[in-house]
Amino acid sequence: MSLKKIIFTDKAPAPIGPYNQAVLINGMLYTSGQIAINPSTGELITTDIETETELVMQNLKAVLEAADMSFENVVKTTIFIMNMADFSRINAVYGKYFDEKTAPARETVQVACLPKNVNVEISMIASL
Repeated sequence: MSLKKIIFTDKAPAPIGPYNQAVLINGMLYTSGQIAINPSTGELITTDIETETELVMQNLKAVLEAADMSFENVVKTTIFIMNMADFSRINAVYGKYFDEKTAPARETVQVACLPKNVNVEISMIASL
């Protein structure tokens, strides 16, 4: 029998609904989507798309670390963006966190609206 383990860290934003930052089961980590909320202040940071994406990636890094993982463990990501015109700028920040030769699978989807009207949200699946 596999037991799911709830992953939580105060170094990433606390959930604002009936979900967890991540769930670990059978060696697989499933993160909830992260947005650009400063975990220390609870402040939403949407100054520019690069700063917003950087904070999203830092929040994901904190969740991965809480599960004793890193970006090297990530096998799949999903990026939701409000404006496809921001894709290259988001991709430039996102790309700093992965080795291109071993980067995870990914999809990027433009959406009509995201929580708190942010411009980018990213979720990940990682494996031990």
